[in-house]
Amino acid sequence: MSRLEGVPCYSREDAEVDAKLYNLWRRAKLHFSLPMRLPLTGYQGLVMLVEEHAWVCVDETQNDIPVLAWLAFADQNRDTLHLPVKCQLNYYHHAASIIRQHTLELMQQELEKCFH
Repeated sequence: MSRLEGVPCYSREDAEVDAKLYNLWRRAKLHFSLPMRLPLTGYQGLVMLVEEHAWVCVDETQNDIPVLAWLAFADQNRDTLHLPVKCQLNYYHHAASIIRQHTLELMQQELEKCFH
């Protein structure tokens, strides 16, 4: 069961994630047990929960309430590893868009550390 079950989102949009980050996530799913809890350095209380079907930025000081979530990845029949992957992006906080891109960069850095 996902951390997002029953949590209403503030807004929702179609998005794309970088192929490099998506591919790192796919590798992590093969090599590590999920969910993974990745620190988001510089954002006190925020961590990224890497789940089987979603990436969820949560506030651990508020009982892991979601702030952002990337889910519903359109990866069926994906045959190109270098192109971005479409997904759904849910916002659970009115100011979440401010940290959206940086949290993905931090997630990528943390996943890369796991493989070194």
